[in-house]
Amino acid sequence: MDSPIPQALKTEAGKLLIEWKDGHRSALSFKELRAACPCAGCKEDAAKPVNPLRMLKPSELVPLAIQKMEPVGRYAYRIVWSDGHDTGIFTLEHLRSL
Repeated sequence: MDSPIPQALKTEAGKLLIEWKDGHRSALSFKELRAACPCAGCKEDAAKPVNPLRMLKPSELVPLAIQKMEPVGRYAYRIVWSDGHDTGIFTLEHLRSL
């Protein structure tokens, strides 16, 4: 199978909208996308038990948004989030699978 190719990307109403070359359209909420971050730190955090008494960081109190989205070669995008996180490399395959 060929690698998925995005034709257009835009953000609207708290979602990343992707139009793919094959005609498929993806609408991923920022919350869903941030939760699917593939970086090692996020995977490690997801494996830990939830701490109900955890204090929120100031960056977690503002609405989540994409501040910047940069291509990484021809296979992925690096997303810079409003909460300061920027280490996740979202491959095109990963974005399409969401």
